[in-house]
Amino acid sequence: MTGQQFTVNSLKYDNSLRRIWTASLLERSDGGILLEGYFDTEVSHPDLGVIAKGTRSVEAFPIDQWFNCFAFYEPSGEFRNYYLNVSMPPMVGYRVINYVDLDIDVIVWPDGRIEVLDLEEFEENSRIYSYPLNVIETAIGVKDAILSEPLGLVTSLFSSLRFPK
Repeated sequence: MTGQQFTVNSLKYDNSLRRIWTASLLERSDGGILLEGYFDTEVSHPDLGVIAKGTRSVEAFPIDQWFNCFAFYEPSGEFRNYYLNVSMPPMVGYRVINYVDLDIDVIVWPDGRIEVLDLEEFEENSRIYSYPLNVIETAIGVKDAILSEPLGLVTSLFSSLRFPK
């Protein structure tokens, strides 16, 4: 049912909690879940800059993909950026989504610039948590696939989940 509150748990590879937040259900289908959340405080992010209180986040969690994607909108409604997390496929429970964040992030800015973040963190954590070779290869492959056509991938993802216009 639309509007249900979900808890999203971003986990490290050992399943320890990395981040937690709540968001409202916009759409649920066999292909994934679409949530909507709002930043309740101003956040200063080293790569994203200042994210204003009230920034809207539309969050797509495709069930069978090794990434998720957030579309950020300023409090004014103006599109801010896409933020894609390379992650293991989400585990969806009753009003909860758990996913293992594999550190690599891709930002797509409105002017078309693309930034890849946290490759060093991925390399470090792959050693600390002993990521299996298939996880490393899949994460790098997903990053490369995102970079090959980021806007096409995002558009396809959100339209398959009936992204609200």
